[in-house]
Amino acid sequence: LASSGIEVIPQEYVRPQEELTSIGNVFEEEKKEEGPRVPTIDLKGINSEDPVEREKCKEELKKAAAGWGVMHLVNHGIPDELIERVKKAGETFFDLPIEEKEKYANDQATGKIQGYGSKLANNACGQLEWEDYFFHLVYPEDKRDLSIWPKTPTDYKEATSEYARQLRGLATTILSTLSLGLGLEEGRLEKEVGGMEEFLLQLKINYYPRCPQPELALGVEAHTDVSALTFILHNMVPGLQLFYEGKWVTAKCVPNSIIMHIGDTIEILSNGKYKSILHRGLVNKEKVRISWAVFCEPPKEKIILQPLPETVSEEEPPRYPPRTFV
Repeated sequence: LASSGIEVIPQEYVRPQEELTSIGNVFEEEKKEEGPRVPTIDLKGINSEDPVEREKCKEELKKAAAGWGVMHLVNHGIPDELIERVKKAGETFFDLPIEEKEKYANDQATGKIQGYGSKLANNACGQLEWEDYFFHLVYPEDKRDLSIWPKTPTDYKEATSEYARQLRGLATTILSTLSLGLGLEEGRLEKEVGGMEEFLLQLKINYYPRCPQPELALGVEAHTDVSALTFILHNMVPGLQLFYEGKWVTAKCVPNSIIMHIGDTIEILSNGKYKSILHRGLVNKEKVRISWAVFCEPPKEKIILQPLPETVSEEEPPRYPPRTFV
């Protein structure tokens, strides 16, 4: 659709009138200097020998998780060279001819959600989103279905597998810090979301083509992530917006960073002490935007999510009823 040369987008992509007033030019939005800004957390000190440095870093991370629920992570320990390989592999896949990509097509109707697709299912408002995606489980390794991983480019499997392994380690570090921030023992949150064996990492590469009428469409509509944590890379084209203090705030592009969201799962376990922020994706006329989102999730149906007893008191009763992760 995007490459056909159309100048008017089909009606099913046009957002409802009440949303249109808040959709601006993402490049202009990103340039704005005034207003709130998504925090940047430097993780260099998180395992420092210096206890003051270590505590300062952990305090900043906890504060960002409680106040925003989203942050740019820098000095996160994952090599830039590996991240570039992951991005290159994803970009190469989406550059393939459509018939090549279709070989990996998913089939929502039969429950085969892994693979290549567009958002064919109607969303909350019945409108479609301006994106294609590739979705598959990347960790633990014994739960992967490698038959649906792209064969082209040849580096896709190796780069993506290594990135998932390293990201899994980063998730442990973050969950430890968030546990301590709640006054819990270090490994508690990780244990609550499935531990080393059951905690799942699902990769969704989002491809947002150029859009002839970006002021009328969204790449992804407003939502919160149901995951415990979400880690996002992107190709340095702005698009992510966060709903903060009643306004949409555009995330700046921070070089060599990974964006991290607190998901609904951690918000529930922490009884709302950490926030899962509403966010959406804008599109534009000039540049293709690609993002690599890894959703770190507890196993479906196996774990009952509810506020941990230590986060509940008479003054702060449970804010969420028990539920399974779906």
